[in-house]
Amino acid sequence: MIRITDLYKYFGEVQALRGISLEVESGQVVVVIGPSGSGKSTLLRCINHLEKPTGGHVYVEGVDLEAKETNINKMRA
Repeated sequence: MIRITDLYKYFGEVQALRGISLEVESGQVVVVIGPSGSGKSTLLRCINHLEKPTGGHVYVEGVDLEAKETNINKMRA
């Protein structure tokens, strides 16, 4: 399961994500749609931890990706 709580991402003064919260169960299919510049790719990059969120948390199978002890490479495997 992936759980996102109150996710924010800023690029300087530009707010790319504002307070995103969602839960995706294992096996569930989700489609993220929206116009260009609405933050779709930024959301995916934050879930994969290719971008560090400015605020909020991303949990994968209950593990907080922001926790210092989390091995990001192991979580991606």
